[in-house]
Amino acid sequence: MKFSVGYQLPEEGEEPFVEIVRDVRDHIAEAYFPWLDMPSGRSPMTSQDGMVDWEGQRKLEADLQALREMGVKLNLLLNASCYGRLGFSRQLANFVCSVVAHLQDTVGLDAVTTMSPMIASAVKQHFPKVDVRASVNMRLGTVKAFEYVRDLFDSFTMQREFNRDLERVRELKAWCDAHGKRLHLLANSGCLNFCAVQTFHDNLVSHEAEVSSTINIAERSPALCWAFYRHRENWVSFLQNSWVRPEDVRRYEPYFSVLKLATRMHANPRMVIEAYVRGQYSGNLPNLLEPG
Repeated sequence: MKFSVGYQLPEEGEEPFVEIVRDVRDHIAEAYFPWLDMPSGRSPMTSQDGMVDWEGQRKLEADLQALREMGVKLNLLLNASCYGRLGFSRQLANFVCSVVAHLQDTVGLDAVTTMSPMIASAVKQHFPKVDVRASVNMRLGTVKAFEYVRDLFDSFTMQREFNRDLERVRELKAWCDAHGKRLHLLANSGCLNFCAVQTFHDNLVSHEAEVSSTINIAERSPALCWAFYRHRENWVSFLQNSWVRPEDVRRYEPYFSVLKLATRMHANPRMVIEAYVRGQYSGNLPNLLEPG
């Protein structure tokens, strides 16, 4: 089994992400990354509270080149749930295509992951050799859902709530094999299964740059799980979520050649990656999850 890992732009004093990958490069198939401050499924990468890392693009491209030289494939994340008024605009389509073209020219690009049908269509039309992948945030967990968008996507990251339903996994894998598609799975999500406010939270994250500069409600978190887990009787839900233990990765080998690991915002990406590479972890399991 190999892994797709989420790139981090290291801050001063932090271990370079490239060095983490280098130590386990035989087990890493792909690195996925956002483009600077474009909206995505996480916070902006090169700015926060008005402070900008002006060297961010140079450092990102240098790291991507280093990963490419190791034989690691590169996957651009354009997986925001909302782009505001630009969501179906020619402006956004043009910008996406310009970013993809730039990355192809500078470091090479293998895949684009998105939850926007407009972005998927634009990339597929103008860059037919790039793998267009459906984001896990689309919550595609049935053959019917795959069929609706089969012309837009070359591969699918399946709805995480069905990670432990191997009968469902087999069904989705069979459909993908029959239709020339590839199936992917996110192994270490810390989110609640079937979270009732996922759409709300995803939209807030997509507008993180605006939200962070607004006077918000300080005494509450927009994430449901923080309030939910304050009650001890709800802790059992943690065990019922979608995460896959490192020890259980081997059970997924008949269905996946690559598993995705959420590490873009994790405080210790080396620990997460090495645990799954080893197929063993003896620490506190929630420490492997993102969000945790």
